[in-house]
Amino acid sequence: MNTSRNLLLGLLCGLVAGAFWGGVFLAPKLLDAFTPLQMTAGRYIAYGLASAVLLIPAWRTVMGRMDGRDWRDLFLLSLLGNLIYYVGLSVSVQSAGVALASLIIGLLPVTVTLVGAHSGKGRAGEGVPLRRLAAPLALIVAGGVCINVSVFTEGHGAGIGKQVVGVLGALLALAMWTAYAVWNARRLAATPKFNSHEWSLLTGVATGLLSLLLVIPAFGLGGKVHAPAAHTPEAWGWFWMVSFAVAIGASVIGNGLWNAASRLLPLSLSGQMIVFETLFALLYGFLHEGRWPRGLEAAAIALMLVGVLWSVRLHRPKVDLA
Repeated sequence: MNTSRNLLLGLLCGLVAGAFWGGVFLAPKLLDAFTPLQMTAGRYIAYGLASAVLLIPAWRTVMGRMDGRDWRDLFLLSLLGNLIYYVGLSVSVQSAGVALASLIIGLLPVTVTLVGAHSGKGRAGEGVPLRRLAAPLALIVAGGVCINVSVFTEGHGAGIGKQVVGVLGALLALAMWTAYAVWNARRLAATPKFNSHEWSLLTGVATGLLSLLLVIPAFGLGGKVHAPAAHTPEAWGWFWMVSFAVAIGASVIGNGLWNAASRLLPLSLSGQMIVFETLFALLYGFLHEGRWPRGLEAAAIALMLVGVLWSVRLHRPKVDLA
């Protein structure tokens, strides 16, 4: 019964985390007058401040459990899964649009599962064997193919150069978050001294400290790509409003829920939950653009959703019998 309850609760945590994370793809559109480096610095300075404030009641207790290995891993995880990832995502969204970025990065369920299976042979609790997941993963890959065909053949208002830059940015983000997701899931499993919420806030503190290194290049030396050199006070107010909204929603709440899902679900299934980030990102993007999905975009959504639901079903018999 406990495994069935964990499966349901883990799926719910993954779904809600995806709903919060989906807004991350819309933020670069809302802040298109600012550079990707500025958006990354703003979001993660806000994440660090919010995390530090939320940790204040338990600061001494949590810090008393920290050791050098914890700080080292938190800084490296933050660099991969937050700073480098978000720069790549922002470049992709600003260059080629929300649809391309969200559906390339939407291949995370495939890459996390493949990397986790390849590097985790013999590890207990990592889920269904890869050969049983081949068919649902193939559907997710087919969805990614559909969106790439759509971007390069239907024309979404960006030149070929910007589309290539967008693809490269999305691939960078995909690689960084794949490494982060697999490593973070295993680190959580090996670190029972922190709960999921504490680990998320500690990640926020580490990310906030790292983001201070971006302040001078982002705000002192960074020029504006899409706007005049000087922003109005209103523009800066909007910048920090969006940055804090993304930090609290996607980073504090979303990451906390994702850490909970990572602990409750096997790696081969928790990786599949990332597709909900893609689906919500597309929903928010279509609402922002005031349009319905195009044919290949709709096909991509359907293929990816069916693939993940199929994967969930493949996990159920094993979980229920455990």
